[in-house]
Amino acid sequence: MTRTLLFIVFAAFGIYSGYVVYDVGYAGILRSHLTNAGGIQVFCDLAISLSLVCVWIVRDARIYGRNPWPYLVATLFLGSFGPLLYLLLRPRQAPTGRISRAAAAAS
Repeated sequence: MTRTLLFIVFAAFGIYSGYVVYDVGYAGILRSHLTNAGGIQVFCDLAISLSLVCVWIVRDARIYGRNPWPYLVATLFLGSFGPLLYLLLRPRQAPTGRISRAAAAAS
């Protein structure tokens, strides 16, 4: 159920984002946020939130023995698509055995 919901959110947000990029362009999305104090606040809030999610992705990827860099780069350039893709492709089962020292130190 969770994967289905994630896929629906990913697909719907992808379709809408594609429409917005087509309508105003990638630069137009950024420009609209930088025209007033309210837009700048929303932009900063999104940057803070995605930074925190990136920290979680790195820690979680260490536990699962995955490479976090593709998702971090996707987050930098595509926003929420990076974390959504990470969650969609994340293993369903918890890792078995010992947790690596790096993962334990990051916890």
